[in-house]
Amino acid sequence: MSAILLSINPEHIANIFNGTKRFEFRKVSCKREVTRIVFYCTSPIMKIVGEAEVDEIIEGHPDELWSRTLASAGISRKFFDEYYNGRSRGVAFGLKNIIEFEEHRDLSDYGISAPPQSFVYLPE
Repeated sequence: MSAILLSINPEHIANIFNGTKRFEFRKVSCKREVTRIVFYCTSPIMKIVGEAEVDEIIEGHPDELWSRTLASAGISRKFFDEYYNGRSRGVAFGLKNIIEFEEHRDLSDYGISAPPQSFVYLPE
């Protein structure tokens, strides 16, 4: 069981917290089993702002991902297609028990010095 830190832009963070985005999409899967995701909000916030439990992980062709997540994707089909352009596989992390931290946290609170390009495993 592992936790990962993801860098996510403020628009998508807002949609996660307001409940319209229940899936977080990535191009590559994790080698470890992921049970929790911690959200780092990119510029201009640049803080860790919340976390969620992983409800399910869907891996497959982007068309399959879209058909299984479209009701709660929180993004447009155009954005989705541009993100996965040229890719034959992708990953969708289903989110549950989403928590927004009252006080945002620094990366250093988690022993991390720089935000991840994709994701980073957090110390257990």
